[in-house]
Amino acid sequence: MDNKKFYRILIPGVSLYLWIIFISIFIMAFYGHWIEAVFGIIIFCYLLYYNARSKSLKTKEITKYIENLTFHVDSATKDTLLHFPLPMVVLHLNGIITWYNPKFGDIFKGQELFEKPIQHFVKDLQVAALIENESNISLNLSYDDRYYHIVGNVVKIDSAPESNYMIVLYWIDNTELKTLESKYKDEKNIESIIMIDNYDEVMQNTDDGNRPQVLAEIDKRLTTWVSFTNGVIKKFERDKYIFIFEKKYLFKFEEKKFDILDSIREINIGNKIPVTLSIGIGLNGETILENDTYARAAIDIALGRGGDQVVIKDRDVLKFYGGKTKELEKRTKVKARVMAYALRELIAQADQIMIMGHQNGDIDSVGASIGLYRGVKYRGKNAFIVLNSFNPTVSNLLLRLEKIEEYNDVFISKNQAMDMVSDKTLVIVVDTHRTSFTECPELLKETHHVVVIDHHRRGAEFIENAVLTYHEPYASSTCEMITEILQYIDEKVKLNTVEAEALYAGIAVDTKNFSFKTGVRTFEAASYLRRMGVDTTSVKQLFQNDLDTFVARANTVKAAEIFHSNLAISVCPENTKNAQLIIAQAADELLNITGITASFVMCNVNGETIISGRSLGDINVQVILEKLGGGGHLTVAGAQLPGISVEEARIQLKTAIEQYYDDLSEKS
Repeated sequence: MDNKKFYRILIPGVSLYLWIIFISIFIMAFYGHWIEAVFGIIIFCYLLYYNARSKSLKTKEITKYIENLTFHVDSATKDTLLHFPLPMVVLHLNGIITWYNPKFGDIFKGQELFEKPIQHFVKDLQVAALIENESNISLNLSYDDRYYHIVGNVVKIDSAPESNYMIVLYWIDNTELKTLESKYKDEKNIESIIMIDNYDEVMQNTDDGNRPQVLAEIDKRLTTWVSFTNGVIKKFERDKYIFIFEKKYLFKFEEKKFDILDSIREINIGNKIPVTLSIGIGLNGETILENDTYARAAIDIALGRGGDQVVIKDRDVLKFYGGKTKELEKRTKVKARVMAYALRELIAQADQIMIMGHQNGDIDSVGASIGLYRGVKYRGKNAFIVLNSFNPTVSNLLLRLEKIEEYNDVFISKNQAMDMVSDKTLVIVVDTHRTSFTECPELLKETHHVVVIDHHRRGAEFIENAVLTYHEPYASSTCEMITEILQYIDEKVKLNTVEAEALYAGIAVDTKNFSFKTGVRTFEAASYLRRMGVDTTSVKQLFQNDLDTFVARANTVKAAEIFHSNLAISVCPENTKNAQLIIAQAADELLNITGITASFVMCNVNGETIISGRSLGDINVQVILEKLGGGGHLTVAGAQLPGISVEEARIQLKTAIEQYYDDLSEKS
């Protein structure tokens, strides 16, 4: 029992006493005590009158008190609204201003606001959006060079219809906070690592007397380029600089598309090859150390994409500038030998090795896998090749391997791989560095021992935490890289004819029969494979097509549209067999047409549009297709657009080409 009920029992109300008196009078009259009863009735009537009068007076006093209190509250409310320290406005649901305080009027400098729509003065203020968040209105906007945070709610005036709802908004001036925030962001330090990415080649091809002048000119142009930032640039190695500056100057570099790349490339003081820079920029890290980590990752990506470009790493976001020149071949094989020795140690520590390439494997991916398989077997370990999908050229190769008993159980599906993998399994990824592009991305999560061997220019996505990465964008193909590794991984390695031809075919395809992206080491690798028993006629037979494929390729070439006078864009007809192979071949064929310097051919397979791009070198197809989420090399690139029709892909491709040309015109 609570206290209120307890007190009510102990102290009864007046009504209870009146009832007791009335019952007592009735009892006295019943037993004949009429005098006492009459006297009691008189007293009872007086008490009733007194009680009623007391209640009436008390009610009037309470009513008067409430009325006075209400008056004071209303006065205080009105006074508070008029002198409210924040700008305040009341709107109808249609946005009409019905009331505002003087502070709000000051924002609009004497303009007539009453009975006018708020959108007439502040276009960014949409009333419909306010009503959707009626219980918690909160938004930011700017007006007349001031920044405001607006809060409020939708309130009901009384129990009248919905037309009597109103919107109450309070305007909080955040200009000083916004200015301080902007200043804080602008003055944050950015770290940049600048590297002369072809230092050795430039020095080797420059006379001794001109070398100091070339280096002095590089230093001079870099110092001039950064002078307006009041930043600090220091040379910490013969070919590396560190540059620290404030973030507010970054947009000026971006606005000029990092013209320092062109300026350095134009140096001509006896150097027989142009000097190229790679720049990695890290920003918005939580600490200086994190910015340093971002900058180092960015320079690695820039070098992995072939150099002569800028990569900006803003946490997980990457931006790319430059990348117009072809990769330079590194003439030393030291790195290949070091990588082979490191790979040999990893193979020795693993219980089994799984090799996989990219989805829809091509001859370079599968050929490299076969070459690695042979190297692993010579190291005395079991190896498997994860292969789910592949193009027709690979089908011809696999038919030859079926005749070799050893290969009966070598190729496994991704489901088999997932059942067999353990924490001690070594997974070697070839011909791709993107997790999502591999035959079985889930396999990479099941082991901590991953090796990446690839020759494609590095993109934003990269297999993280690999224990060994051999990434050389200058190499013609992954098969070339594997051929070099095999020469160091074991002195006794002996390839059979089919394995050697698989590696040779991979090099031939990616170089378009040794006409593109071919260096000295490419021919050295081909020479090694030739000594292993390669029959070039047999390799050519791998690429033979049936009549239907030949006709489909010819029709695709015939249907090409000329764009920008020097670009060819075509589409492979729907439901064409081996469509992915045909678009690659058609893209190559289109480059044989006079005046065509780049070609793009696309097809739709299982609801996904695939684009194959080719170039003679004047146009960077990698940069164009990166805008569509693809990648590759300056002369060979591709993209996959899931859920996009061919016509939509054509429109997006043309837009990307226009952006590419706009960027070139801005730089010139």
